[in-house]
Amino acid sequence: MERNSVVEEHMLKGQGHPALRKPFYEWGQRTQSRMFLAHSYLHVVLLAIVTAAIAIENKCDLVGEKGNESPKELALLERLEPLTNMSFKTDSTSDDENYTYTLRVCREVSDALPYSGLLQYNNKKKETKVVGRINETHIASGSKWIMLIYKGGDSYTSRCDKEKRKAIIMINCNRKTLASSFTMVTEERQKINECFYIFELESRLACPPEDSHLSVGSILLIIFASLVAVYITGGFLYQRLVVGAKGMEQFPHFAFWQDLGNLVADGCDFVCRSKPRNEPAAYRGVGDDQLGDESEERDDHLLPM
Repeated sequence: MERNSVVEEHMLKGQGHPALRKPFYEWGQRTQSRMFLAHSYLHVVLLAIVTAAIAIENKCDLVGEKGNESPKELALLERLEPLTNMSFKTDSTSDDENYTYTLRVCREVSDALPYSGLLQYNNKKKETKVVGRINETHIASGSKWIMLIYKGGDSYTSRCDKEKRKAIIMINCNRKTLASSFTMVTEERQKINECFYIFELESRLACPPEDSHLSVGSILLIIFASLVAVYITGGFLYQRLVVGAKGMEQFPHFAFWQDLGNLVADGCDFVCRSKPRNEPAAYRGVGDDQLGDESEERDDHLLPM
């Protein structure tokens, strides 16, 4: 505001001098334009900062001191990363009340409820309770399951010593699906303290890696097949490119394999033929009795005189 008043003062002073009026006017316009650009740039920067802050979603924060998390728990959270973009819902009825539960894995269910990892909605009373929050997460695993625990939910009003709610999500192995069958199992709230909700979810991420066990015979068969393929391919290229063979002669050691095939065929014929070996031949030679009588001197004319 002070700079604008100074500009106006200079412009008013320059009104009495025609030669100075135009330079002062142009200087004032340039100054106002620069100030407008500076304000616009500041607004853009602030908008970008706010947008970036909104875009950053809260993630699971393991229970314990920051920076000293268990490497095993961090590995399990990374293992569940494919589920973070999914949302799961299930309905349940308890004490004449109908509830809808909404779960997200290491992400907020609602931006209006900070760190809300699992919500309970009372369809009758139209009330929403946070069952567990992702900033108080604990995770463990077994051979075919992963247990995800959200603590720090909304406090009970009259039960469980008014402690905070806690959700236990059992993720069971199912190799046929990435994630499905989200169900509410039970709510334990009849104790004095340490009450909890139990949920189940099926996912192949909870399954152990499949080990491929090959027998010795399978390994030998694979090696043999590989050697045969190399022999045929290499021999074919050698015969064609180096020797210059054509047709069937391109097959490596063609004469050897041809003789071997003939020997095998003869052996099969000798072993597997059904006819007796001593059976007389199907044809008979021409005997002398079938030739008839001929003159004994039929070749006499060939003899020298």
